[in-house]
Amino acid sequence: MTYRRVLSLLGLITAFASAATGACAQDKVIRASLNTELQILDPIVTTINATRVFAYLVFDELVGIGNEGKYHPQMLDGWQISDDRLTYTFKLRDGLLWSDGTPVTAEDCVESIKRWAKRESFGRQMMDAAQDLSPVDDKTFVLHLKVPFAYVIEALGKPGNTVPVMMPARLAKLDASKAVPEIVGSGPFIFRQKEWRPGDVAVFDRNPNYKPRPEPADGLAGGKVVKIDRVELVSMTDQAIRVAALQSGELDVVEVVSFDYLPALRADPNITIGSQKGMQQTMEVLVINHRQPPFDKLKIRQALQAAVNQEEVLSSLGGTPDMYLKQCESIYMCDTPYASDAGTEIYKTAGIERAKPLLKEAGYNNEKVALLHAQTSLLLNAPNLVYADQMKKAGFNVDVQTSDFATVAQRRTSQAPVDQGGWSTMGIIWNGIDLVNPLSNPAVTNNCAQTYPGWYCDPEQTDLLKHFAVATGEDERKTLAAQLQAAFHKNVNMVLGGQFSAPPAYRANLKGFIPFAFPVFWNIEKQ
Repeated sequence: MTYRRVLSLLGLITAFASAATGACAQDKVIRASLNTELQILDPIVTTINATRVFAYLVFDELVGIGNEGKYHPQMLDGWQISDDRLTYTFKLRDGLLWSDGTPVTAEDCVESIKRWAKRESFGRQMMDAAQDLSPVDDKTFVLHLKVPFAYVIEALGKPGNTVPVMMPARLAKLDASKAVPEIVGSGPFIFRQKEWRPGDVAVFDRNPNYKPRPEPADGLAGGKVVKIDRVELVSMTDQAIRVAALQSGELDVVEVVSFDYLPALRADPNITIGSQKGMQQTMEVLVINHRQPPFDKLKIRQALQAAVNQEEVLSSLGGTPDMYLKQCESIYMCDTPYASDAGTEIYKTAGIERAKPLLKEAGYNNEKVALLHAQTSLLLNAPNLVYADQMKKAGFNVDVQTSDFATVAQRRTSQAPVDQGGWSTMGIIWNGIDLVNPLSNPAVTNNCAQTYPGWYCDPEQTDLLKHFAVATGEDERKTLAAQLQAAFHKNVNMVLGGQFSAPPAYRANLKGFIPFAFPVFWNIEKQ
């Protein structure tokens, strides 16, 4: 794209920004561009990261997770646990209101938990252990367990896909497989749904009914004090335009910057590059469709596992070597509490030359492998092409099917054969914050579930997850976590493409920006 074209588009952006912000002063508006476009507004029915950012703007959780992985009361004033750990009593804090001005009640929370548990494996495991979940009064509700479940608090504070957000009971009682028709939350912002233009802009105003907690902000926990009037999520898929808009001040935040532009941005005194480590980092993942040939066969999945070279995948992003790990085979992310090398022995002999004979031994008959390629996603575009190249070199008949991310996200739910619109593999990313607990980790927790694309199923992992759910000692938890990781690699649920930093870039005049795995918009002042 020519520089003149960039300037022309920036002129249009400037004109649009003036119209969109209306009465809001520019110094009270934050304009951000996410890695993927906002398409779906209900965080219960999708795992798309843009919807998660949306969710934390307008909704809130009962429990919040901090930057160090600790869980704290958020909508809750607190909780009590009986001596036998079978009864959990929860009490809402005072002053909670929905964005329409009505009070948040215990019934709302009970129905929201039930809706979430119908769609999410962590919630389903908790409710499978439950005898009943019911309100006691307007502010109190109780969970009675019939069998122990050691991770109730962690389940209610799950930070990512799929997010256990609270909503009014009248919405939570609707079909959990369909997005709710209106957005009513108790979070720090109000979504202006009538002003939403998909593929263009989504507008959020400060929620005057929101009551922050008194503690300092910490990740998704603490006081979500809003110091601006408005957030605008701007759809802008061209990387050059994003960077130019950030440098000109037309954008304030870019969720992920193409690594090619990082040297120039780091040299710009008006731009700050966020730092990430451990669970704040990101994992590239190649999802495998276990339902359809050829990857319904374990040996063919093992050939794919041997073919993927993480360093090649990550270097395609264009970052400097200090931004990624050359090899990380831990499903919990390296440099996190459950990280280990369990089950990784198979990678010592991995490579294209090992993949070729494995594929031949497996009886592969040149079946077409449809790789869904989300070209519009900065973090998926180049890695997907590397996956395709590695698979071709190993002997797979690869058909790269290119489209935008929204189309890929929709198509991945199909269980049809490849020649009828189905798929074989697709690249995705996981935020590290989602991976630190096995019961919320999509690498294993969706085992034998019907709702997570890929549909892997391994009886050994089902049994290990049940044991982990009741484990209370940390040594026992680490042992079971390691066994789950080994089972993941043995069954080849998916293939890990590698761990890396995907830092945000933002204008230096934003103060109080909270470092996290994805952008949050409270605590920020625009100076």
